[in-house]
Amino acid sequence: QVQLVESGGGLVQAGGSLRLSCAASTRIFSINTMGWYRQAPGKQRDMVATITSGGITNYADSVKGRFTISRVNAKNTVDLQMNSLKPEDTAVYYCKARYNWADYWGQGTQVTVSS
Repeated sequence: QVQLVESGGGLVQAGGSLRLSCAASTRIFSINTMGWYRQAPGKQRDMVATITSGGITNYADSVKGRFTISRVNAKNTVDLQMNSLKPEDTAVYYCKARYNWADYWGQGTQVTVSS
């Protein structure tokens, strides 16, 4: 069982930055893959960025060059640095962990980007 708690969401103007953090109840180095997903109103939940235990990253095309995912072992978190935010980045952002072939989700954090 893995519990995930997201933080760092909020309201920001277009062009601004936010840093999301996902704290895990299990040591993150033991988690196969962690990632950030987002869901806008009326839309499906989509992958934003993922990172493996070996540090391999993957990004959605819409965020490449603007977002950076990282594992912070000292804090036991997976962070998402979001720069050059756009109104279309507005969504609830969820942290996900794949551990022992099971998926675990956080409760989500709202990110709102105003134009």
